[in-house]
Amino acid sequence: MNALPITILGFFFGFFFGTGCALAVMYSIYTGGYRHGVLDGLKAEKSDRYRRWALWAEKQLKKEDARQA
Repeated sequence: MNALPITILGFFFGFFFGTGCALAVMYSIYTGGYRHGVLDGLKAEKSDRYRRWALWAEKQLKKEDARQA
């Protein structure tokens, strides 16, 4: 058997298929975290972690506004 088709198949399965699976896993982790953040934001009683990060986000927005002004 010729080495070229084997090389192409190995490249395809090793690189394209492997990278696609890695990207799918990273996307599912990202969307899962995003969904959890939205659900946490909609709760009537906020968690300590949510309050802490909300303060951090407000500080970042104030810094950004100060830089632009």
